[in-house]
Amino acid sequence: MSADDLGFVARGHTILDAVSMQLHKGEIVTLIGPNGAGKTTLVRILLGLMKTDIGSVYRKPGLKIGYVPQKLHLDAVLPLRVRDFLLLAGRCAETELVAALNELQLPHMLDAAVQTLSGGELQRVVIARALLKQPDVLVLDEPAQGVDIIGQQSLYQTIKSIRDKYNCGVLMVSHDLHLVMASTDRVICLNTHVCCTGHPDAVSEHPEYLKIFGAAMDGFAHYSHHHDHSHDVHGAVVPLDDHDEGCQHD
Repeated sequence: MSADDLGFVARGHTILDAVSMQLHKGEIVTLIGPNGAGKTTLVRILLGLMKTDIGSVYRKPGLKIGYVPQKLHLDAVLPLRVRDFLLLAGRCAETELVAALNELQLPHMLDAAVQTLSGGELQRVVIARALLKQPDVLVLDEPAQGVDIIGQQSLYQTIKSIRDKYNCGVLMVSHDLHLVMASTDRVICLNTHVCCTGHPDAVSEHPEYLKIFGAAMDGFAHYSHHHDHSHDVHGAVVPLDDHDEGCQHD
């Protein structure tokens, strides 16, 4: 999937200006930028949900895309089980539903009421529904929104594991590079136009990135440490063996 020289104007304001990008199979690309940078607009154009004013989008014929939107509004009084929600993706065997939930570390949740799920659990259920389509590309718009810091770390690691297992391309949208640095291959910093792109370490030191995010980072300490444990989706401690990665913060 790729975009070439996209331009988009809304109500006289330029939202996207000559934006080009590519997403390859087996690659995790994270799109970052401040509010109003055009991230969600770019994603919607890539998905075919909006039309670009200028430029073009290429999607390989037959490309299957799983999409996890930024916000999902569910009526609190609507009697909806996880099973029912997953089946909104289409007809699936129960074994497929169970397998998708196990992939997202949510065993035995098939008959749970959606309204009782935590923010992190709901996000994982939404991703599980996207996986039922066996996508070639998984698109996640702010997947960690409303999830606590421990849940975010676990969620990003799960996304990386999904990429490793299925070799699908993953496009994530985030506003915080430091939360996703360990779980992404390439970063595109967007602020109407592409300010910079490359490996997370390189982008974090790029003058354009620092110009946008530098003020917000004043006093922010970069640090890295390793634990002898991890956390599951519920926040419980999970011991690591010698080959696992512990909690890492940047």
